[in-house]
Amino acid sequence: MKPDISVIIPTFRRQAQLAEAIDSVLAQAGVTCEIRVVDDCPDGSAEETVRRYGDRVAAYTRSPRPSGGRPALVRNLGWAEAEADIIHFLDDDDVVPAGHYADALAVFEQRPDIGVVFGKIEPFGDADISGERDYFADAHRRARKYRAMGPKLGFSAAMFFQDTLLVCSAAMIRKRCVAEIQGFDDKPAIAEDVDFYARAIRRFGAVLLDRTSIHYRIGPSLMRKPDRQPLIEASYQDIHQRYRREHGAVDFYAMKAFAKILGKLDVKN
Repeated sequence: MKPDISVIIPTFRRQAQLAEAIDSVLAQAGVTCEIRVVDDCPDGSAEETVRRYGDRVAAYTRSPRPSGGRPALVRNLGWAEAEADIIHFLDDDDVVPAGHYADALAVFEQRPDIGVVFGKIEPFGDADISGERDYFADAHRRARKYRAMGPKLGFSAAMFFQDTLLVCSAAMIRKRCVAEIQGFDDKPAIAEDVDFYARAIRRFGAVLLDRTSIHYRIGPSLMRKPDRQPLIEASYQDIHQRYRREHGAVDFYAMKAFAKILGKLDVKN
C-alpha cells in the first residue's frame, strides 16, 4: 500500500540522534510513513543503526560519493525514489512532535492548491538556546502576520529577503513540487534549505500551522561559528542570482522592495 508520507533522512555519524529521529517518525499516529535513510559517511556509520529497525525503515542508501558537508546533494539522492505524494526532509538530529504528521496531512488533503506546509520551530539542546528560542519565536510571529497576504507573496518575500521563516525539518512538501523545482540547488554553501523552500513557496504556496512542527536540535554546527557571515552572504548571493535568472530583474527588485516594506511595517507594529 502506498504510504502517506515519505521521510528522507540524510545522516552523517550521528547514530544516537538518528535513532531518536527515526523513533519520532515511527511514533506518529494515524499516518503511514516510508523512511529512507541516506548515509553520507563513506564507512556507512549508520547502517548498523538502521538495520536494527528491520523493515520499519524502507531503504538505506549509502552515498556513492561523500558530499563534503553539502546536504543538498544527499537529500537529492533520497527523494526521487520516494513512494508517497508528500515528502518530509528530516535532519538526522531533529525530532518530529507527536501528532504533527496527521495534522499536516489533513491540511494537504484540504488544500490541494498548495505545495508546502510548515509550522513553528521549537529548539532544544544542551547549550544555551535562549537566542535561538527568541529567533524562532519571532519567525513564527512574522509568518502568522504574512499569511494574511495569501499562500505565496508574504512568505516568499520573507524567505528570499528577510531572516528565514523555517529550517528544513520544519516543512513538508508534495513530491511533484520537488520534481518541478528540480530538488535542492547544491550551489549555495549553506542555506540550501532556505533557497529550496523559498522557491517552492513562491511557485506553489504554503500553509502555516499554528503548532510546533519540529523539535530542532541546537548544537555545534557551521551556523554557530563566528566566521559564518561571509558564507551566509555568499550563499544569499547565489540564491538571489538564481532568482534573477528565473524571474527577471523587475520581479527581483519588486519582491525585494516589498520585503523591505514588510520589515518596516513589522518594526512599527
